[in-house]
Amino acid sequence: MSQNEGPLYDGAPHERFEEDLGAILRTTGDGFSADGRRELVAGGLQRGRRRLVRRRLAVTGGVLALAAVGIGGVYGGSVLSPGGESTAASVAAPPRPGQANGTGTAKEQQPGGGVPVKDIAAVLKAHTPAGRWQFDNLGGEGQSATGVYDDGHGKAGVSVGLFRAGTTGEAGKDQVTCPDKALVRYDRCISGRLSGGDRLMVLQGYVYPDGREETKNWRAVLLTKDGFLVDASEYNAAAEKGAPITRENPPFTTSQLKALVTAEAWRPLLKRLGAEPGGKPTPGEVELPPAPSAAAVQATLRSLLPKGATVVSHGGGDGHGYVVVDDGKGRSMVGVDVQPTGGKTIAELFSRDGVVTLPDGTKVRSTQQPGEKGGEGVVWWSVDTLTPQGFRVAVSAFNTGAQYEAATRAEPALTMEQLKALALSPKWHKLPLK
Repeated sequence: MSQNEGPLYDGAPHERFEEDLGAILRTTGDGFSADGRRELVAGGLQRGRRRLVRRRLAVTGGVLALAAVGIGGVYGGSVLSPGGESTAASVAAPPRPGQANGTGTAKEQQPGGGVPVKDIAAVLKAHTPAGRWQFDNLGGEGQSATGVYDDGHGKAGVSVGLFRAGTTGEAGKDQVTCPDKALVRYDRCISGRLSGGDRLMVLQGYVYPDGREETKNWRAVLLTKDGFLVDASEYNAAAEKGAPITRENPPFTTSQLKALVTAEAWRPLLKRLGAEPGGKPTPGEVELPPAPSAAAVQATLRSLLPKGATVVSHGGGDGHGYVVVDDGKGRSMVGVDVQPTGGKTIAELFSRDGVVTLPDGTKVRSTQQPGEKGGEGVVWWSVDTLTPQGFRVAVSAFNTGAQYEAATRAEPALTMEQLKALALSPKWHKLPLK
């Protein structure tokens, strides 16, 4: 564990993050890693998760668009959130504190029926410290419960969602992998495999990656070995957004979050969610052909960078990747998404004004706009291309190394012409598919 990570204030100032997580490690076995142990952690969108993410790329416009709205968005406001400004890259989420139970997205992506909200709320209440609770929609049925908890030190929004990760047991692996700090703002994160084969991630982050408000979002996500997710989230306000901060930190410690999501009482409820791994895609999901490997995308992206652009960090997953480059004028993030088969929804993106059709039929859509993660002075340049065969390559560049941080330079390191040349390179079409 890194020795410079500092204290974790969780209502017990004498505790340190290392001590709290040390207890978790001693009770769950080996295999954990902390964000301080490595320069970058791949929080990419891979395997079974890819089909959901890539469907959303049609709306967001590429991998760096996903980063712009919160790739482990995925981790910005909720690891499993269905949409919103900081979560468009995620799979499914419990409703936000202060909202009614359930979302159409969760219903769309999860096979099987729901669970009585009162049953989820009962387990949540039974596995957290004593306090007063107010729950939403206790008479309803869904896959999550949300409420407001008060231990006398300030009200806090809390939610728990139960989900099927996907149609394979490994589909949710990336949901319990610490995200890359180049993309997501957070203070602490650990992830790893528990002794029984389940996987766990505990993350201490923020609702707003740009720091416009200091609303904290602490969460724990458990991926069971048979492919179910238990996702618990807490805030230091009565609601995720639109509510004043009521306390310095969310109420539950990392150990308490871990105890909550690993409680055996969830198992009977998880069994009610439906299909086992290996089933057919659920309604609304579209199985897409395999994508190029993360390694292949990274290597190709690096080979196409202009001279003088030194790579200082990188990340990504199958079919997409990014680099942070520095040409001596400041850091700049550059990313690419490669989709061998775009589909009808993506084709509709290229039917709008401003699209240029090249002689070979390839359509090119170029945009220059402000960044969308709140970093002061950030601009977002992108070039999106689609061949007549449906092969899509989208590239983006920013004038900062992390979109939620202030601009480090006036413009991105790559010009629009360089982005266009990168996107239209024939190298992308030659990558082997996984």
